[in-house]
Amino acid sequence: MKAMRIDFAPPGWRRTLHRLHPAMAAAGLAGVLLCVLGAWTMMDLAEQRAIRTAQLERLEARQRALSKAPKAVPETAIPEAQATAVNTAIMQLNLPWRELEDALAAATPANIGLLALEPDPRKRVLKVTAEAKTSDDMVGYVQVLKQQEFFSGAALVRHEIEEQDPNKPIRFQVEVQWRGR
Repeated sequence: MKAMRIDFAPPGWRRTLHRLHPAMAAAGLAGVLLCVLGAWTMMDLAEQRAIRTAQLERLEARQRALSKAPKAVPETAIPEAQATAVNTAIMQLNLPWRELEDALAAATPANIGLLALEPDPRKRVLKVTAEAKTSDDMVGYVQVLKQQEFFSGAALVRHEIEEQDPNKPIRFQVEVQWRGR
């Protein structure tokens, strides 16, 4: 015959626990532990996510603050006199010295002595002070300067005879206009 279970206990949690198989009790306990562990892990992950979100928001706020308006470098007011002096110095440095020297060397014969060169970069004019033995040499030199390719024109500005010198040379000044580059 088959074994019969006779249980006169009233229905309740004690009766259910008494009838529960030990493997089922262990599985239930393991399930409860897994649920608790899952809940704890979920809370930990939620906390980490909140920390990461706060860090991201701080970084984005910093990035927005940096990208909103770049720091403008304040303009320094340069006095007019200083600007003029700097521009004059730059023009002086940008003079075509090599071309001027080459053109003068090609045009100056041995009987002409160069004494001074005074460039005016604004007007593109070079004042040449020189000496010649005769007036024909002086006029010939001015003509040769006019024919130079680098110069657009040459004009005799003034001349004088050096009476104190025994050779009595003619000292003269020529303004030579050079072409732009």
